[in-house]
Amino acid sequence: MVQKFQSPVRVYKYPFELVMKAYERRFPTCAQMPIVLDCEIINDETLENGSKRNTSRRCKLAVDAPYIFKKLIGVDYVFFLQHNYLDMGSRTLSIEAVNESFSSRIEIFERCRYYAHPENSEWTCFDQSATLDIKNFFGFENSMEKMGMKQYTQTTLKGKEIIEFFISQLRDEGITYVDIWTSPANASKSPSVDQALDQQHSILLDGDFIARNLGQLSPMQESKLLELRKMLDGVDDLEQVPSYQTILRFLAARDWHVSQAFAMLRDSLRWRREHRIDLLLSEYSKPAVVVEHFPGGWHHIDKDGRPIYILRLGHMDVKGLLKSLGMDGLLRLALHICEEGIQKINESANRLEKPVLTWSLLVDLDGLSMRHLWRPGIKALLYIIDTVERNYPETMGRVLVVRAPRVFPIAWTIVSAFIDEHTRSKFLFYGPDFAHMKDGLAQYLDGEVIPDFLGGPCKTMIHECGLVPKTLYKMNSLDDHGDEVPVELPIIIEVLAPGIHQHDHKNLYKSVDLKAGFSHELLIRNEDPKSVLTWDFDVIRNDMHFTLYRITQELPEKKDSAVSYFDLQDFVEGVNYFREEPTLICRHKESVQGSHVMHHNDSYLMHWFSPLGAQLNVFFEVLSSANYKGSMTSLQSAFSSNSSAASSVQSR
Repeated sequence: MVQKFQSPVRVYKYPFELVMKAYERRFPTCAQMPIVLDCEIINDETLENGSKRNTSRRCKLAVDAPYIFKKLIGVDYVFFLQHNYLDMGSRTLSIEAVNESFSSRIEIFERCRYYAHPENSEWTCFDQSATLDIKNFFGFENSMEKMGMKQYTQTTLKGKEIIEFFISQLRDEGITYVDIWTSPANASKSPSVDQALDQQHSILLDGDFIARNLGQLSPMQESKLLELRKMLDGVDDLEQVPSYQTILRFLAARDWHVSQAFAMLRDSLRWRREHRIDLLLSEYSKPAVVVEHFPGGWHHIDKDGRPIYILRLGHMDVKGLLKSLGMDGLLRLALHICEEGIQKINESANRLEKPVLTWSLLVDLDGLSMRHLWRPGIKALLYIIDTVERNYPETMGRVLVVRAPRVFPIAWTIVSAFIDEHTRSKFLFYGPDFAHMKDGLAQYLDGEVIPDFLGGPCKTMIHECGLVPKTLYKMNSLDDHGDEVPVELPIIIEVLAPGIHQHDHKNLYKSVDLKAGFSHELLIRNEDPKSVLTWDFDVIRNDMHFTLYRITQELPEKKDSAVSYFDLQDFVEGVNYFREEPTLICRHKESVQGSHVMHHNDSYLMHWFSPLGAQLNVFFEVLSSANYKGSMTSLQSAFSSNSSAASSVQSR
């Protein structure tokens, strides 16, 4: 497999001639590159009155590989051929290098250039590219590719340091300037305009630009960034090339796979053009219902310089906003926030004079209840998440979720399945305990910007809003009784699945038929104390009882799923089994959600019993304790508000 490398342009703030004098001191060896054992000149010729010099060297390099590889190949060093083409008239040095050793198994080709900066004749540019093709290497092709990447990275990083070292050495010797070469016949002749333009076009970006605007990137990441930028030049209908920050985000979102990032970015650019997204900031006007009833807004910056957006989700009237704005109106609002976020990111970076590429989200869940799990609202949320992830990847740096109530794991179970795994890792959760929450926030926010509603001193313009008046409702297509008669979640998942990631959501929910007098059980063997068990099930036909038990003894595998563990074992309540949640009577057409913190390394048994026979669709998930940073262990079971007839019963 051929590996390609491309470095960004490095800029030396010294004239070309001085850089060349420093470059010559690298040969035949130098202490800064101990891997080079020797360099022998095999050809050296001067042409055109001394303006051009072609030099070929045979370089002996130590094998920088583990002992087993050295033993395998039987050598401690390899040879490379290097060809230098120096043109003092045009102020360029082109270098080509290829391996002589193992050329039938490995092909390494490297090209480098030093040339006068086209916009500043007192500076010198350097760029470097290489290809690595491992055809056959004793079955160790993949390992050799990794070592090749590592070696290239180290060489790239050292190259600039070596030139700087010899420039400093020359300065100590009193050499700070070298005359520009001139020919007696045409002393006034300078490089052609076409040549200068060609060089200028090649300067896509330099190391200083990267450090100042993009942060720390490895040479491999820089290479892929340049590769994707170059691919965009071939897009015919591209009105404006996106910024390097944007290109970087799409690369990171696709784990630095250039072809995948290109396809994603191309589709997003087409989407932006079709929906006039570039005009959103100037054209969008917030509807009155958003101004009065949307509990969100921008709020200062965090300790990393990221702009902070606060969303008091627990105070949001999801149904009212959706019925007033509609799906498109709510999406338009979300996209406007994203566009504002990009603008504020750039403003913060310019103000702080350092790379800022993302914004932070502070989500206050105080007041969150089962009414927020209204199914059309969940559908709208998932649609917005999908649209944002496809078109604004890697713009969210951190999500601080505070005052998470007991019902939150239910919502998180539903929503997190649609969020990219890398994005999920940016979520930090804090429960309702103020002391723990403030200590957590203090790691990321300066004390003076912590909002007053979280116990801090900073006033915000974000109000608690309240219910949207029904006089503002415009959407008649949504069921006004959606809270009382919820849509089955599996149906919504099937509707959303074609447009949201590649999860097989149809298999998330299991359909179960219960005969009269029989039970259905799911056994969870817990090895993660303080993990959270969450469930969501719909009662399709007749009533049933649901109980969560904890069992302290080992249980065998059941051969017949219809047979209860209680019929197979001698259980004594309070001795080898415990009722962790009171038995709930679940009525026909009810939707039941719940969560439970599993504190013990025991087995947990979810138990459904139907006196008359019933059908249910059930989904459960165990959420790792690590995801909650130990801050949500006070969570206990929460059931749907639809379960008004629920009551505890003593009998199993």
